[in-house]
Amino acid sequence: MDKKFKRTTVTSALPYANGPVHIGHLAGVYVPADIYVRYLRLKKEEVIFIGGSDEHGVPITIRAREEGVTPQDIVDRYHSLIKESFEEFGISFDIYSRTSSEIHHDTASQFFKTLYEKGEFIEKTTEQYYDEEARQFLADRYITGECPYCHAEGAYGDQCEKCGSSLSPTDLINPKSAISGSKPVRRETKHWYLPLDKHEAWLRRWILEGHKEWRPNVYGQCKSWLDLGLQPRAVSRDLDWGIPVPVEGAEGKVLYVWFDAPIGYISNTKELLPDSWEKWWKDPETRLVHFIGKDNIVFHCIVFPAMLKAEGSYILPDNVPANEFLNLEGRKISTSKNWAVWLHEYLQDFPGKQDVLRYVLTANAPETKDNDFTWKDFQARNNNELVAVFGNFVNRAMVLTQKYFEGKVPVCGSLTGYDQDTLQEFADVKVRVESLLDQFKFRDAQKEAMNLARIGNKYLADMEPWKLAKTDLPRVATILNIALQLVANLSIAFEPFLPFSTAKLRRMLGVDGFDWEQLGRTDLLPAGHPLGKAELLFEKIDDEAIQTQIDKLEASKKANETASYRAKEVKPIVLFEDFEKLDIRVGTVLECEQVPKMKKLLKFKIADGLDGRTIVSGIAQHCKPEELVGRQVLFVANLAPRQFKNGLVSEGMILSAEDFDGGLSVVTTMREVKPGSEVK
Repeated sequence: MDKKFKRTTVTSALPYANGPVHIGHLAGVYVPADIYVRYLRLKKEEVIFIGGSDEHGVPITIRAREEGVTPQDIVDRYHSLIKESFEEFGISFDIYSRTSSEIHHDTASQFFKTLYEKGEFIEKTTEQYYDEEARQFLADRYITGECPYCHAEGAYGDQCEKCGSSLSPTDLINPKSAISGSKPVRRETKHWYLPLDKHEAWLRRWILEGHKEWRPNVYGQCKSWLDLGLQPRAVSRDLDWGIPVPVEGAEGKVLYVWFDAPIGYISNTKELLPDSWEKWWKDPETRLVHFIGKDNIVFHCIVFPAMLKAEGSYILPDNVPANEFLNLEGRKISTSKNWAVWLHEYLQDFPGKQDVLRYVLTANAPETKDNDFTWKDFQARNNNELVAVFGNFVNRAMVLTQKYFEGKVPVCGSLTGYDQDTLQEFADVKVRVESLLDQFKFRDAQKEAMNLARIGNKYLADMEPWKLAKTDLPRVATILNIALQLVANLSIAFEPFLPFSTAKLRRMLGVDGFDWEQLGRTDLLPAGHPLGKAELLFEKIDDEAIQTQIDKLEASKKANETASYRAKEVKPIVLFEDFEKLDIRVGTVLECEQVPKMKKLLKFKIADGLDGRTIVSGIAQHCKPEELVGRQVLFVANLAPRQFKNGLVSEGMILSAEDFDGGLSVVTTMREVKPGSEVK
């Protein structure tokens, strides 16, 4: 960063309190945020780390309804679980609070009032779906129906999870209420909107011209949104769970969760520092950094800054180092299908191994693209890197010192050329690691830290002090002095990454700690300094422990397959005359390609025996386009054309069979027939 700041406010995305935290959350947000904060603290910089639970919104009310409890019961349960898991895992928040707190309700209400009184909102009356049986307006997720694009049943009012299309409730075919099952009606309702289009010009300058140093994925997503043109966004909704809109005549309306949640960073800071919170949010000499996942980029780079700018007294974020997504064993993490590694379960299954997971998640950090976590890789990195490289080097240096010098740092004698070369190799480690951490390149910074252990292992292996002990003990003293200086440097370089292991390492070295400024020095441990007891820093993880985790995932997969399979009931009976209305034909695929920016959609050019046609199908995640060219497929030929938001028009629907694991397979014929042949 070019500008020098006096202090840094670091926030991490507020986890949603309707379930526990999993490794995707850790890799995307909390481990990198904690590394960065620990690094700043080690440098003696002024920094606060703000976290908390996001406790409002529709998913919480849905879960509460499903379980027959109140929304408060849900958030109380998961807030406690998440907070305790973070504490045990070593995520070093200065405060971890919640958005159901009184101070947050007051702060968010006042923020809304300030913008309202300044005329920063616009009011709109629109028609929304209303459930007459339940006597309430329906949030998008409380409305289901048939997707207008891929015609999948059970699409939500905001998105079809089959084809990935973004939807509005009015787009759905045959919508119904998820609460009562009845057909909703449209009723007028008034809401307040933040006119993002009003802020578009300065946002474009601020981001596209002023923050070209942001990560490419962050910068690119912001540019895409700005290029499409910003639209007013509702800041209120009809719901009975949340912060009431503090305006007369707004009964039954609450602040939209996207509006109130980021204000939680401010309210949590108020709770932590009631007398000095403003300097962390309003002083231009304070740097604001948001750690988030890629699904929150727009909210933290466009929407929240627009809110802060409209209020007028707050600083804007200096950087938003968002990560991409972490997959699990080659599949997208799914909380609903229990395809996840939950933090609280990991802490139970691998007690004392917080740093192993921290190390692996950092090594596989999805900093620029989606990445994958596998249990075999987890085991390999622990056994081959933490144990065989880091732990092995530390153990050899400590044990040999205990054996030959009674556990005291030996005197360093005259240096050979190889000694000097080794010392030179880690002389500039501080510059390298610091540069990478300042750029939020945590994966590369950890590699540089591990390189110290590799240097040390190679040095001991080449010098073989155990062979020299009988003939040249002064030479052994020099070798072990150098090795121990390297060990001391490891305790500094790894402190942001592996806090539990470095604390243990400092106890073994018999020191309270070092400053970041000492990293790279070769005189950290004076001759004669007594070392503590040597212990193993890491231990091997056996195949059985890994297989247990793999089996657990497989059990979840099978349970979901079985549940999904059993849940598929035959649809209501239709008359033969109704079935005859469908014109199903055979077509030959002439061309097939991915639809740009629509990762679930494929565009087909079909030979249909007539003039040919284009069909768009949401099967991109199940089929490779090149494998479909030349194949014959079945398609509905007389389906009304459907236009997508990008202008594409689909002239039919390709038939696919859905397996009970959710996989799709295109339906074809046993032998080739002429394009346009009717299916009877």
